[in-house]
Amino acid sequence: MVVVALLLMGLWVAAVPAAWRRGKRSAGRRTKGAAAFEELLLVMPFLYLLERGQLFAALSGFTSAVQAKLVLVRGEETSAAAGKQLLAGAAGAGYAVFTAMTALGSAVDEPALLTMGLVLAVLLPVVRIRALYRQVEERRRQIVQALPDMLGTLMLLVGAGETVQQALFRCMGHGKPDHPLYNELRRTLHSIRNGEPFGQAMEGFGRRCGVREVSVFTAVLLLNCRKGGDSFVLALRELSFTLWEKRKAVARTRGEEASSKLAFPLVGIFMLLMILVGAPALLSLS
Repeated sequence: MVVVALLLMGLWVAAVPAAWRRGKRSAGRRTKGAAAFEELLLVMPFLYLLERGQLFAALSGFTSAVQAKLVLVRGEETSAAAGKQLLAGAAGAGYAVFTAMTALGSAVDEPALLTMGLVLAVLLPVVRIRALYRQVEERRRQIVQALPDMLGTLMLLVGAGETVQQALFRCMGHGKPDHPLYNELRRTLHSIRNGEPFGQAMEGFGRRCGVREVSVFTAVLLLNCRKGGDSFVLALRELSFTLWEKRKAVARTRGEEASSKLAFPLVGIFMLLMILVGAPALLSLS
């Protein structure tokens, strides 16, 4: 076990200077504080090792999927290497835990710590990547829930005589400042103000949201906004009804998930009460 711990630490120590020299030569943003410490000891060394081992090329599909999720969460300004950096940081965290548990196990002569470190080394990267996927799912849920409200406001404004662009500008003012749907809408309307064609800007809006319902909304909007009149309002009303039904389904699903999560604490409390009530009787019998 001591040899394994020394090999793990030796590989890590050998990778840090090479990765640091490579990072110093490459241009990139500089981080400070704990983020800089993590980047120096975890991200850069394992980015270097994974690239040297051609693992990113072997897992190109998975790396591209992680990069696409990061673009949805952080925006299109996310660097092309962000997905690789996330995977390298996750692998580095797992490796650090495995190395620490191996060193601790060799110090106290406890082989079980080696097994525990191996399990944690596998679970920690999975937890980090799942956290990214949960952020994407939460973002999608927020957009799906807010889209029917925005569509209803747009339908009322267009029915009252507003143009589509004017109605979208009014809808932008009704949204929360940090909401993903209204953030993308503000960016789209800002592009339109700067001279970008309306159709191209709305296509970019649907692409950046990354939600099928928004893509349907932009397609209906672009197909019917030139026609105007009652056909456009009717198309918006039909789409609004569909989105409201989907919002009800999402709310129902979340309610069922919440009730199922409450079942486990209730079972634990019931067992605890049974022990508290039955323990004095059992002790008195003994």
